[in-house]
This record gives sequence, C-alpha cells and structure tokens, in this order.
Amino acid sequence: MNPESPAADSRQRPSLQPADLVWRDGVPESRQFGDVYFCRDNGLEESRYVFIDRNQLPERFAGLAPGASFVVAECGFGTGLNFLATWQAWRRHAPADSGCLHYVTIEKHPLTVADLTRALALWPELAGFSAELLAQYPPLVEGVHRLVFDSGRVRLTVFFGDAQDGWEQLEFTADAWYLDGFAPARNPELWRANVITAVRQHSKAGTTVATFTSVGEVRRALAGVGFTMSKVPGYGRKRDMLTGILGGNASELDGEAKESTEYPRRRQPPRSVAIIGSGIAGCTLARNLAERGVAVHLIDETTAPGSAASGNLQGALYVKLGVQFNYQTRLALAALLFSQRYYSNNAADHWHPCGLLQLAGDEREQQRQAKFIAGNRYPDAVLQPVDSDRATELCGVDVPRGGLWFPDSGWLEPGQSCRALARHRNIQGHFGHRVTRLTPCNGRWHIAIAGKNDLVTDHIVICAGHQSPGLIPVAGGFRFRTIRGQVSLLEAARLKAPKVVICGNRYLNPVRDGICLTGATFDLHSDDAAVTEASHQENISELEGMLPGIWQGEAPAPEGMRGRVGFRCTTHDYQPAAGPLCGPDGHELEGISLFTGLGSKGLSYAPLLAEYLADRLTGQPLALPKDIAARLNPDRCRVPAHPVSTATA
Repeated sequence: MNPESPAADSRQRPSLQPADLVWRDGVPESRQFGDVYFCRDNGLEESRYVFIDRNQLPERFAGLAPGASFVVAECGFGTGLNFLATWQAWRRHAPADSGCLHYVTIEKHPLTVADLTRALALWPELAGFSAELLAQYPPLVEGVHRLVFDSGRVRLTVFFGDAQDGWEQLEFTADAWYLDGFAPARNPELWRANVITAVRQHSKAGTTVATFTSVGEVRRALAGVGFTMSKVPGYGRKRDMLTGILGGNASELDGEAKESTEYPRRRQPPRSVAIIGSGIAGCTLARNLAERGVAVHLIDETTAPGSAASGNLQGALYVKLGVQFNYQTRLALAALLFSQRYYSNNAADHWHPCGLLQLAGDEREQQRQAKFIAGNRYPDAVLQPVDSDRATELCGVDVPRGGLWFPDSGWLEPGQSCRALARHRNIQGHFGHRVTRLTPCNGRWHIAIAGKNDLVTDHIVICAGHQSPGLIPVAGGFRFRTIRGQVSLLEAARLKAPKVVICGNRYLNPVRDGICLTGATFDLHSDDAAVTEASHQENISELEGMLPGIWQGEAPAPEGMRGRVGFRCTTHDYQPAAGPLCGPDGHELEGISLFTGLGSKGLSYAPLLAEYLADRLTGQPLALPKDIAARLNPDRCRVPAHPVSTATA
C-alpha cells in the first residue's frame, strides 16, 4: 500500500510520512511547503553564518570548563546539515576535557535514508560525519530517538512528529537555539505562538537564539516571551536575520548573562556514583556514566561482571510490541531500536545481528499478530510480517507458521559484553563483596560492604536484579517478583540449527561453539538455583511444540544435559523501574536511584534506560519523553499503605 494514500492513514502509526522532495539543480526542495532545505549558493556556509557564528558557538565551546556540556536546540532537523556543521565545530573548538554536546531537534516529515544520503553528498568536507549519521539514522517511526556519537561526546535527540508534541514531551534546557525550518509564510505552523512559548520554557538566562528570518511577527513573539532581539545582516542575498538572548542584552552572546531563579537550573552531576549490581543493567549504566566523566564504583557479590542473570552464553534481543501503540509499546520500540545501535557500537565483538523471527507459535499468538499487522504500520527496516515459507527460508529450518521478522535484531553474548563494558579507566570494580547496609550521612551515602571498609559516594544506583528489594533503605515493601529461568544447552549435532534467532514460547539461538541455547523456563514459585532435569524436559517439550521437525532423529534426553539457572526481577505491571527512589511520603530521596524490574527483556531495555538514568544523574537532556519517564517511576511499585479489600460483606 502506498504510505501516502488516504487508505493508509487509519493504520499509519507508528510510521511517518516522509518528506516529499523535488530536486532542482541538485538541491532538495519540499514539495509540501514549496521551499528549499538550504541556500542554493552554499548551504553549509549559510548554516555556519546564521546559526553557529551568530550564536557565537566557537567561542562558547572553547570557553567551556572541564566536564561542562552544551545544549543546542533546533526547530526542524531537515537534512541534518546544521547538526553536522555543529558537530564539526564542537570537534574543532571544544576542549578535549569538556563534556557532551547535546543536540535536540524535531522533524515532522523526516527524509528517507536515500534522500538524506543524496543531500549530504553535497558536502564532501562533512563526509566522515555524514557517514556516522547515516549509519545510525533511525527508521521513520514517531517518537524520540537518541543517537550517540564520538564515544558519547556528541548526543543527538531527535523527535519525529509534531513540533508542539515534541516540545511538550522533551525535557531539556537549551544554551542556544536554531530557529530553522521553512519560512514563516510557507510553514506558519512551525512558528505558532505556542511553539515560541515552548522555546522560552526550554531556555534559561543567557540562552541565545538565531534565525534566518527577520519577519516582524517572529521578532515580536520572541521579545514577548523575554528574548532581547536584534536585527543583523543576513547571509548572502538575504538582507536581514534575527538574533537574541534571554535575560540580558542582545550583545551579550557570550553566555555570561546573570543567572536568575526565574529560569530552570541544571542539576550538577555527581562526582562519584556507586552501582550495586554488575549485570547488563549495571554495566551499561556504569559505562555510560564513565564516558561522561563520572567516577563509578561497580559493586557485586559475584566474582566478575555479568555472572548472575546476565551470564548466559547467548541472549536473544527482542521485545513484544503491543497491538495498541500505547506507552508500553512506545518504550519497547524505542528500547529495541536503541539497543540495536548500542551493541553495534559498544559490543561489536559480542553482538550477532543475524535477524530474529518472532514466531506465531500457536493459534492465540497467530490471532494477536494478525490484529497487530492490521492495526499498525511499521517500516520494513523494523519488522516485516512473513508467512511460513518465507520464515523457513530466513531461518534455514522448517517453520510451521509465519511470524514477525526483525531484520536488525539477533543475539548477544551478555557475559562477555558486561565484562567489556566494565573495562574503563573511570570504573573501579568491587567484586566478591556483599553489600550489607546503605546509610545517608552529611549529604553522601555510606555503603557497608562485608569484609571491607565503608565506601562513601555521592549517589547510589541499586540495580541488583531480584536482590534489589533487600537493599532498598526505606520502610515499606515493593511489588517486585522473582522469576527463575533455566536455559538448556543443546549439542548442535542433535538438532537442525537455525541461521537466525527464533522466538516463541522459547527462543532458540544459532550455533555457537557447537552449542545451541534454548530456554528459558518461567518459574514464579521456585527459588531452586540448581539445574534440574524437569526444567530441561520443559524446554525440550516447548521447543518441540514450537518447531516440530527440529531434531536430527530422536529428541535429546534431559539426563546429563548442561544448562544454567538465573533469577530475573520483574514488577507487578511487568514494566521496568528506573528513576529516583522515594521515601514513604512520596518525596525523592537525595542521592539514590533504582534500576531493576527488566524481567526477561533486560538485554533490550538496559541500554536505553541506562542512557536515560545517566541523563537524569548528570542533568542533561533526557532520552525519553516525559510521559514514558513518569511511568518508569519506582514509586509506583511501592506496596499500597492501605490496600483496598476485595472481600464482600
């Protein structure tokens, strides 16, 4: 079906209608708005003159203190030219010990990869930057996308969707604004009063603004929300443009305007953070904070990172997207896309993007997938519905039913990945030691560790999986559940090994070192840490039911089969808990956070939630929209003080 046809509108979400371009003399022009994306004479020089130089970014970048970050916000990502030029300026002018360049932007009609590639080919000097952007450019689905470049020194947060929705959902405070986009006469919606108000709400004293337009209505709107505006010479044949500053004189573009309590202030990042738990959640968070310059203590009672629930030889990277495009589905989709990029960039030696089939393993799941396909439209780069013939071709084994094919997913070596992530000069490991008590004292936290002196830190993050509840230093219970999961290791010679990951009631991975891993059981009522023949038999039976022709001859016997048991932690609503810990009164406790409840989807959720938590801890723009972030609040998992009785009289 043509994505632009009216019949597609009812099931367009979450896919977006891409920009409809016409190319004139090699320059892209929007057919919808009848305007060019950049100056025909020299778009790159125009970007530098209008946005980078008029915001005095080279000087401001060069003057940053060690560890300090900078936030640029933009209306209209377009071809990404402004972003790439800013990234180039950051690399040229920012000190090596500076923090992170955050670039926050919105685009309602993003370019396709093909159009973006063609547009950026016009700027050979940006070829290296363009290649990295194109490699990570997200599929055209609505919502917030976080892309990380230069080992974390540059972060791009792009919202695909309506500008007003984006500014309401994104949480950041800008140092400089690029009011770009098509001319006000061509695209008045982008210049509405509520958008200008949103610009003000995301600014602070000293925030600067530059825009190519000199329209009086825009100048008056910005002045009306507190910006002191000036008209200055424009670029090339354009006579005038506008610049401004919030809370000061228009000439004070050095960012030194006096701070006022009227404007939002950024949280100062902690000097040190202790992370309790070194599974995939703890290790992704530790590495994220370490790359932002934070000193990290990684603590675990096991002897090495990734030795508990994250210690399996193989783990499938998948999520289950809901029929309704609600917040759970939005979070799952964002996590899947981010984790695929993350492991490609940070664990390439242990990441195997072979593709993954989510099998419609029974009648119920087949009906659910049919509703999902009928009610949603995803780009092929995210997923594709396939019948049994196509599934068999993709998997290399007989597949009795169709399913959903995720071409960019696959499997990870989680234990190896954890150990690689934990190797960083800013991460100090404390392994083989059990935490016994957490105590606040004089604005810091004291961590009592069995057999060692107390460790003192600015902030603690508890991400110890199913052991997390026992470490929470507040009164009252939390609604967490422990799930025992046993995986079984199958000798490759005993089965017809797939070329890709197959998920259903169990998952089956491709061969690794003569072994295929399958599992895992889902035991809510067992705390047995020993590998059992009964669990092996359950895995064998479920796999046989999912793929009836999988064995080479007889099914293997469970006796003597190798396997592994891990304990996962989930919440009462099966959604993760990630954020500040609250006391019984509902107020945030200073310096302590919780990161747990990822269940069986830890490999998929951990990278994005670690990014979000690191954003929160360092006071930087958030990688998640406000409505999703609010639903991750650990306080929702607290046992109600006065449960409502369901008994009848």
